[in-house]
Parts: sequence; C-alpha cells; structure tokens
Amino acid sequence: MKRFTPTRYRLMNVATGRIFEDKGWSLTDPLGTAPSLIRAVYDSKQFTPDPDFEGIYRYASWLPIKRILKKGQGPVTYKSTGLARELGLENLYITFTGYAPEIGAEVATCSFKATEAYSVCARLPRKTDKVLVVQSAGNTARAFAQVCSDNDIPLVICIPKDNIGALWFHKRLRPCVKIISSPRGSDYFDAIALGDKLCLADRYMAEGGAKNVARRDGMGTTLLSAVEAIGELPDAYFQAVGSGTGAIAVWENNLRLIADGRFGNKKTRIYTSQNAPFTLMYDSWKLHQRALVPMTPEESREKCAEIDAKVLSNRKPPYSLAGGLFDALEDTGGDMFKVTNEELNLWQRKFLALEGIDIYSAAAVAVASLSQAVAQGKVRKDEIIMLNVTGGGEEMAKAGGYFMATPDLVLDPDQNEDEIISKVDSLFGF
Repeated sequence: MKRFTPTRYRLMNVATGRIFEDKGWSLTDPLGTAPSLIRAVYDSKQFTPDPDFEGIYRYASWLPIKRILKKGQGPVTYKSTGLARELGLENLYITFTGYAPEIGAEVATCSFKATEAYSVCARLPRKTDKVLVVQSAGNTARAFAQVCSDNDIPLVICIPKDNIGALWFHKRLRPCVKIISSPRGSDYFDAIALGDKLCLADRYMAEGGAKNVARRDGMGTTLLSAVEAIGELPDAYFQAVGSGTGAIAVWENNLRLIADGRFGNKKTRIYTSQNAPFTLMYDSWKLHQRALVPMTPEESREKCAEIDAKVLSNRKPPYSLAGGLFDALEDTGGDMFKVTNEELNLWQRKFLALEGIDIYSAAAVAVASLSQAVAQGKVRKDEIIMLNVTGGGEEMAKAGGYFMATPDLVLDPDQNEDEIISKVDSLFGF
C-alpha cells in the first residue's frame, strides 16, 4: 500500500458560510451564533477514488482524515434484479453495507455505521492522550468498538442496557475498549446523558455525533459508492433514519458531486423513513415545521419499547439546525415515510427471498418505504433509485462463532458527574 498523505480541507459554517481552519477536532464554528452544522470543504474538488486504497479509504480525498486504519471495509453497490422486479423498477441500485461475500461486502460488524467509525477514528492523530467517547443505540457502538479494538484506540461506549444485545463480536475486545450502560428501561438519550457527563473531564473526548464532519463524510461514502457504480447521480435516495445523519451526509456529497460537474447536476430527492410509533421527525416534517414536535422522555421510552427497529429512536436528532435533516429534505424536494413493525417484518422476509441477504430491521424500514413511494407514485419506474440498505448479513457473519460483550459498568445518568467520571477512570487505571 502506498504512503498516505493526510487530506487537505477546511471547515464551513453552514448557516453563515464562514470558512475556517480545523483545530484538530472542531465540532462547531467557534464564532457561530446560531445552531448550525459545520461542513468539510476539500481542496480536491473532483471525485477521485484511489485504487491504491481499499474500502472507504478509496474515497480518502473526501474524508477529513489523518491516516489509514486497518480493515477499512466500505459499502458495495449493485443493480437489483429481484427486488426491482417485485417493485416494477428498471434502475434500482442497492448500496449494501454488511456481510455478504458473494457481492463483495465484507463488513464484519454488518452495519453501515462502520463507515463512520473508520472515518472518525482516522481523523484522530496517531498519538493522543484522550479517550474517545461514543454514545449509541447499538450498531454505532459495535462498529466503533470493533474499529478501536482492531487499531488500539482508547474508547468508552455509552449504550442503553436494553440494547446491549447489539454488542456481538467475532473475538473478544481489547482492554482499550470499555462499555458503560444506562439501566434497564432507559433509552438512547440516557446513554447520551452519560457520555455528556463523562466528557466534562478533559481526558475524555466526545466523538460528536452528527456534528463530527468525519462521521458524516464517512457515511456519505454510500453515495460515492453508488455514483462510482452507476456513473451518475441517482434521482432518488431511500434510507431509514434515527438521527438522519446518513441522509444529511448523502445530501452534502450530492452537492460536492454537482460541483464536480461530471455526474450530472440533479439534486437527488432524499426520502427518509421512521418506524411507527417512534415518528418524531416524520411528524415534524409532515407539519412542515423546522422545530421538532414535543416528546417527553417518558413518551420516548414507551415508543422506543414498541418499535422493532430500536436504532431509529433518537429524540434529539440533528433535524432543526442549519444543515440538518429539515434542510436536506427541503433542498432536495424529499419526503418522509412511516413504517409499522408489520410492514418492516414483511419486507425483511421479502428482501431475503428476493435478494438472498438477511437485513436488519432498520434497513427493512427503508425497503418498506420504497414500496410505499412506488405505490404512491413518488418515483417513476425508469428513474435511477438508490436504496441504502444499512445493515445485514448477520446470520452468515455469526455462523463462524461470536462473543457477546457485557457492560463494564451500569451507571444511572442522573448520578453526579464526579461519581460517573471517577468510576470510569477506575476502568482505565486513571
């Protein structure tokens, strides 16, 4: 493998357009006065996949990274036959991130969250005295834990205890990875609260979620994979969302590809979906309002308990701020769908029968939403459609054996931050 040169880029405040230098781990504009995402502005203006690197690192010129990590698998795009025939679509392309060696997909953790983990962790300098903190509802935790374990990066995972079943691995994690969970009956927001308190200590560093340009641009490699396979921008894009970060990332790369000029000038219509009854962003969008509709913690936990796709249950998503999901949907002429457990279970079974790959419940929500869009005439049969299947192949991936991780600590997010920090410190010997 050739020597890697760190990617050259600056950052832009989406709300104001101000361009500024990245101080190493900038998550916001220090001069910003209104809620806004920041966006990477790359020196390289053309989409140039690098054949000397594998997986998502093929797209390193549009990733804000300092180095290349081991095992950087990425998405695979192929033209559908079975599902396309079922839906009557002529140009349906599936971008799959998971484990299906027969199509060249070998993401061991089976989720497209690996794309963000490989990008975020590669943004870190090789030597750091900080411990990365990642808050997750499940798949993100598994992806970051695997990448950090493989590359000896200190990490604390914060996850609800009810979602701990998502933390399975082919081999035991190295000691550099620690897992803390909020108690039974808690939700993703409780895990976020735990991590926020932990990051009050300087030695812990928040990964940043949607605010981290590396997370978004890692996830945006799904569109790069599709455009590399198709040769032009798709007309429509489908994905199930909990935070909407992946859809925002696709919108951002869509704008970069338009600026490139070689792949068309169309804005890909972004269609996102949620699992009913946890439809916070869907309800807000259907009112066509930027502000999220109210949802109490109790209501969030109740609705999260009802849905099968529990990773789609973020009650503080990056929807309203400048550059967030509301803007992505508005700018592209997109829309949102809601999908019941019954519908997602139906399309989970159908996808396996039609495409030969078992998929996660969240991915099945996206498939179900595509079927709704076809029925409602929102897409034409001859349009180029990209379906982001965000995870699957777990049955085959687990066939060779696996280990279940358990929490190193179970902590109540209402505890005093000093108590939380002290207990996690003890795990690292601080």
